[in-house]
Amino acid sequence: MSLRDREILIGVSGGVAAYKTAMLVSKLAQAGAQVTVAMTPAATKFVGPPTFAALTGRNVATEIFDDPDYPLGAHITIALRAELFCIAPATANFLAKTAHGLADDLLSTLYLATAAPIMMAPAMNSEMWNKAATQRNLRQLADDGVQLLAPGAGWLSCRQVGPGRMAEPEEIFAAIEAKLTQG
Repeated sequence: MSLRDREILIGVSGGVAAYKTAMLVSKLAQAGAQVTVAMTPAATKFVGPPTFAALTGRNVATEIFDDPDYPLGAHITIALRAELFCIAPATANFLAKTAHGLADDLLSTLYLATAAPIMMAPAMNSEMWNKAATQRNLRQLADDGVQLLAPGAGWLSCRQVGPGRMAEPEEIFAAIEAKLTQG
């Protein structure tokens, strides 16, 4: 079984690793997947919605309401058609919100509204990654059934070296493919 015509929702929260998500979305589209991208307002400061629209051939969702493409609200329409929801990057803020069930933007509302399997690829500064609160939030999300794609260690945009580097697009693609094609 392939990814052809599989409905994949990619969530992008506001981190510099969003540039890697563009590569992931391109790989998914090349594999024939039907990809919808939803972004937080902060994410649009790192990679613009037109980039993801060009890669997917679909409009990018950034708001819960007032989008004519989603008369029931993007959080309902998109959540219902998703076969898998992958958030990459998942920032410390996004992890905290979802671990506590908060829904104050489209992305966190989609998290609560979807019945699809959920994957998250965390990305953040090493100090943030190592904080007890972040580790507690990760444990809660794992207990809630979220598949976490562990970040690597290396050079970070904050000019530090350590853990917190988002998994590479190829790793995330492989995890998505494995989840959707397991038989």
